[in-house]
Amino acid sequence: MQKEKLKPQEESRDFFCVASDAFRLFAKRSSKMLGSAWAFASAILIIVIWALTGPMFHYSNTWQLIINTGTTIVTFLMVFLIQNTQNRDAKAAHLKLDEIIRALKGARNQLIDLEKLSDEDLTGLEKQFEQVRKKAERHRINPDGMRRANRTKRAFTGKDIKRASKDSRFTRDLCLTTSFYQNRKLG
Repeated sequence: MQKEKLKPQEESRDFFCVASDAFRLFAKRSSKMLGSAWAFASAILIIVIWALTGPMFHYSNTWQLIINTGTTIVTFLMVFLIQNTQNRDAKAAHLKLDEIIRALKGARNQLIDLEKLSDEDLTGLEKQFEQVRKKAERHRINPDGMRRANRTKRAFTGKDIKRASKDSRFTRDLCLTTSFYQNRKLG
């Protein structure tokens, strides 16, 4: 029943939309298949077979040209598949983060669509967050007397989750603390 309703709409779509949807589906399926262990094993097998046939062809220029041309073509095509998959994943992640920002009380809604800001605006925000991080380093003791690093290490309890949902400052502080702890751990 739904397919019957969609047919007139599909016919009215322009060629670019149909081609874009077809490529999206092809890229999604290809990335799933080509990212598997079987695809890697197949690539290794092709290289081994090619290497074993070297003596048979006396390691000729044609023998070398076959692998060079094949790998160049595959690499060229894979660039587009990988880029399409990364674009879709990045867009989905941005939308999820935008929804979280929109839903949290006390969060700055100006951070929604952050990826659309100019480089200067992003640099300004980066400096603001650097100041927040430095402030978090200076004030390592929270109002409840617990060190920030200890707060991130302990397990969350139901009480913490209820408190986080009631107190957006706690959530913001917890995010800053987690980020601070991870930066200290990495740095």
